[in-house]
Amino acid sequence: MSFKQKLRIAFTTIILLPTGLLLIAFLVVGNLLARAEGANRLLDYSGLSEDVRSIGDHIDEVYEKILEDHEKDPSITVDKEYLSGISEELTGKNIYILVRKGNSVYYSGNEEDAAEILFLLPAYGNESGSSAGYYMTSNSRMFRQMDLEFPDGEKGSLFVVSQAVPLGSRKLLTGMFVTMFAILLITAILITQWLKKSLFQPVDSLAVAMGNIRDGNLEYMLSTTEKGEIGELYQSYEDMRLRLKESTEEKIENEKHDRELISNICHDLKTPITAIKGYVEGLIDGVANTPEKQEKYLRTIYNKANDMDNLINELTLYSRIDSNKILYNFQRINVADYFGDCVEEIGMDLESRGIELNYINLVTPDTMIIADPEQLKRVINNIISNSVKYMDKPKGKIDIRILDEQDSVRFEIEDNGKGIATRDLPNIFNRFYRTDSSRNSAQGGSGIGLSIVKKIIEDHGGYIWATSKEGWGTCQHFVLRKYREKGKSEVNVDSQEA
Repeated sequence: MSFKQKLRIAFTTIILLPTGLLLIAFLVVGNLLARAEGANRLLDYSGLSEDVRSIGDHIDEVYEKILEDHEKDPSITVDKEYLSGISEELTGKNIYILVRKGNSVYYSGNEEDAAEILFLLPAYGNESGSSAGYYMTSNSRMFRQMDLEFPDGEKGSLFVVSQAVPLGSRKLLTGMFVTMFAILLITAILITQWLKKSLFQPVDSLAVAMGNIRDGNLEYMLSTTEKGEIGELYQSYEDMRLRLKESTEEKIENEKHDRELISNICHDLKTPITAIKGYVEGLIDGVANTPEKQEKYLRTIYNKANDMDNLINELTLYSRIDSNKILYNFQRINVADYFGDCVEEIGMDLESRGIELNYINLVTPDTMIIADPEQLKRVINNIISNSVKYMDKPKGKIDIRILDEQDSVRFEIEDNGKGIATRDLPNIFNRFYRTDSSRNSAQGGSGIGLSIVKKIIEDHGGYIWATSKEGWGTCQHFVLRKYREKGKSEVNVDSQEA
């Protein structure tokens, strides 16, 4: 339920609930007071809608009419038939006629009330004339008095009486005030408890959860079946928690990999440095006492120095990849010409290592791609270097194939090395991952070569994957889009930073 809906419910409840309860209380309390005041007489609520002046005006109106009739015929005011007619006219007006003869009731339009106020009315001789006002008894009955003389000579009085507030305004107002206060208190408690449960408790729970996040506890979960803003807020917290947890775990993993990288590089640098020191000592001590041995020692020192240089370059490139600062110089490249030159250069090196190189190009001679020649060459060299590193056959073989796939070109570099286990295949492009955990000079490496390859290919808008079978070899596949001119317009191939 949304906040807007809850506010509407709270507003409606605050208006309707007290109103309904007050109405019921008004009826119940009023009639209970009425019964307590007067012999099972129910409260006449019509009098409550009139103020004192209005009630007085009604009394005066009836009084003046009776006075006018009395002046015409004095005997008419003791005629019960006439009095009954007046009473019928007063039905529903909260006014009645009371005629007292001596000390007893001669006629009354409300016998129950007349018996209650008879001895509260003033005695004969206190008549209120037309210029006089109305009076009120001690039990809140308003009246006007007209003195009469009956045909038998006995004296009496006619009273026009109104039940101003039959129960007494003070008792009624006091009872209603207490009842209203109780109803408002109950309503406030109900609304407060409902809002506390639906609004404040979820916010408190969220505050506790955020405290756990602040303290580094990313396992603290919040779950709810609530809809609307509360549900969205809880879901946002969960999304944030999971992202923070994932980021923290990734940071911890990267720190672990960085430590491993430093350890690996230290080991990889130590190996050629140790070899260089050994061969230099051999030259100094005269172990290489012939020109042939000296040349062999110097060539070995040179190769080890190159290994160190390559390792440092790889580390430098990794740091650029990690901060997305690889500089690219994209150009239009003819696939056939570019890979023809690459194969010719790589073939000479592989031939010296006793590895056979086969090259197949199945794209048209005019096929073009947009690429950085230097970085694309790094991709090919890293893949070839990886294949040579894990070559375990007496007669090694590497196949390079270029295949046409309509809008793109697929490049395949396949070897007949020892292959990659199925469990390792999904991870070979991850940084620092090495299928061979042993640190030997023949199959060492920092474990970032293929991650560099993946980064470069993806920055070119392509994608890369590998297939392999243990004992048979591995094939690296990567795909790049073809370059196609749009009319006479040319593609922007300026240098850009990834």
